[in-house]
Amino acid sequence: MTRETLAYAAQAPTTPLAPFTFDRRDPGPRDVAIDIAYCGVCHSDLHTARGEWAGTLFPCVPGHEIVGTVTAVGSEVTKFAVGDTVGVGCMVDSCRTCPSCDAGEEQYCTGTGFVGTYNGPDKHLGGHTLGGYSDHIVVDQDFVLTVRHDAADLAAVAPLLCAGITTYSPLKHWGAGPGKKVGIVGLGGLGHMGVKIAAAMGAEVHVFSTSPGKRDDALRLGATDLIVSKDADQMAAQAGTFDLILNTVAASHDLDPLLACLKRDGTMVLVGVPEHPHPALNIGTLVFARRALAGSLIGGIAETQEMLDFCHQHGLTSDIEMIDMAEINTAYDRMVKSDVKYRFVIDIASMKQAA
Repeated sequence: MTRETLAYAAQAPTTPLAPFTFDRRDPGPRDVAIDIAYCGVCHSDLHTARGEWAGTLFPCVPGHEIVGTVTAVGSEVTKFAVGDTVGVGCMVDSCRTCPSCDAGEEQYCTGTGFVGTYNGPDKHLGGHTLGGYSDHIVVDQDFVLTVRHDAADLAAVAPLLCAGITTYSPLKHWGAGPGKKVGIVGLGGLGHMGVKIAAAMGAEVHVFSTSPGKRDDALRLGATDLIVSKDADQMAAQAGTFDLILNTVAASHDLDPLLACLKRDGTMVLVGVPEHPHPALNIGTLVFARRALAGSLIGGIAETQEMLDFCHQHGLTSDIEMIDMAEINTAYDRMVKSDVKYRFVIDIASMKQAA
């Protein structure tokens, strides 16, 4: 059995997102059915829908920052009940048996690879998964998260399912906390959450940005200072002082000046994948101070739940601009221009009302 689902989809890389209906499966024994209230808009959605990354499957229904309400559960579901407020992030399945999955790091699944909330293989109905720009979704209980924030905050919780965990995971893994000086490169959808989370962990937080005008916002979000990364004197003054730098910028840029800001044994972690490679590194910058350059991809399901609970405990949500579903193509154009503070979130009720 299936249920008709209302959504917005791109039919090809060059076509705008437009109304689309399709059938989702009815809940199986381990499934949770969710009516979606809000879905965040991630830059990955744009890259996928517009075919800027290889391998987009059409029709494409993006969306992997989902918050909603449980409407039905399968007979074997023990973690959730009808009426619960829940979230769904970037993954809806994995092989469950490889070393990464056994360690709770499903995002690094080496069996089948993790199954994306959209543009992944749909083992239930065939074809590919369709995401959260829709009124309803069905997900295995092991990939559903509990949301404890107040109802008034739920729209601003949605981006935590990607932007929140993408920054929380490396900050935790590399030990951000009291006594640590942490740099956040870029103050966009990811960077603003990195600042909030690192500050809540107790670290001394500084923002690296090419935009001096973002200083006031950086301080409001919890940073101690903003360093203008294109100012050679400001960068030189920070040489050898950072324990950890979290680089959220997905555009190609020179990493050497940032790496030089690390202490001996410091690490810079990349969470953005640029369209074009970064310029070649000066390897001596790494070798002569035992510095490290690393990468990080979202987080596992258990860690994502930990992040949501941490954000609830510390009163953290994303700074958002709410949009109606019909505004999504304009929102994409604005994202290209970095014209959003700091995350668009779709009010899914607007799609139902317009239908």
